[in-house]
Amino acid sequence: MLATCLSSRYKSSASDARGPNMSQVDLLDNDSVFQLKGNMLAITVLELSRNDLSRLDRQLAQKVAQAPNFFHDTPLILSLDKLDEDDEALDLGALLDLCRRHGLRTLALRARRPLDIRAANDFDLPVLPPSNGTGRERALELREREPLKAEPAPEQEKPVEPTINPTKVITAPVRGGMQLYAPGGDLVVLSSVSPGAELLADGNIHVYGPMRGRALAGVKGDTKARIFCQQLTAELVSIAGQYKVAEDLRRHPQWGNPVQISLSGDVLNITRL
Repeated sequence: MLATCLSSRYKSSASDARGPNMSQVDLLDNDSVFQLKGNMLAITVLELSRNDLSRLDRQLAQKVAQAPNFFHDTPLILSLDKLDEDDEALDLGALLDLCRRHGLRTLALRARRPLDIRAANDFDLPVLPPSNGTGRERALELREREPLKAEPAPEQEKPVEPTINPTKVITAPVRGGMQLYAPGGDLVVLSSVSPGAELLADGNIHVYGPMRGRALAGVKGDTKARIFCQQLTAELVSIAGQYKVAEDLRRHPQWGNPVQISLSGDVLNITRL
């Protein structure tokens, strides 16, 4: 009887010492198993201007044949906001299958037509807002259709000055698999860039060694951004979303030379330094 009381008292004391909320399960619950982080990724946008899937299939096959490695499991955003309101409904399922056959993995849809948005919801695809120009045009169209209302004149706001960050300078070689990003400014690399490495900048990109990886300047839409490199042997160069891959670049007479790359309209111009 005495042993039983002592045993019971010992267990009670041990339980009190641990406390009611200090079990092993509770401790594990307090140990976080995830983190939410922002990241800057280069995503390809397929902007569809006509609802003609057969022509898209042929033209996309030709493009993929030029750079099969670039189009292998490439993350993609489908942009449908350039389609006319009067066009017939798009077969989104067939379009997704077509992209998948060519190695493009659709992550989201950019659309403004209600029928395209409903189709995206059916396939459980996120819907992004239209591009800036299309969105403004759409807003004007809706405003013209609404009855005129007397509205006070909006106050003129002072335009927001763009944020300009200091130039990001890299002195060490950029190895394959590395990704460097210069937000709000230029990126300068004083050494070589290996195949598989990726350079991104909101402004210009300068490479003072062999450029064998990818260089994407003006990633937020700056069409005045430029790329400068001492030796053009890149896998891909891009300015404001317009790009050329190695198969296109090798045919250019300035391949292997020091060049500057600029954008004129939708055309990348490559000239020798």
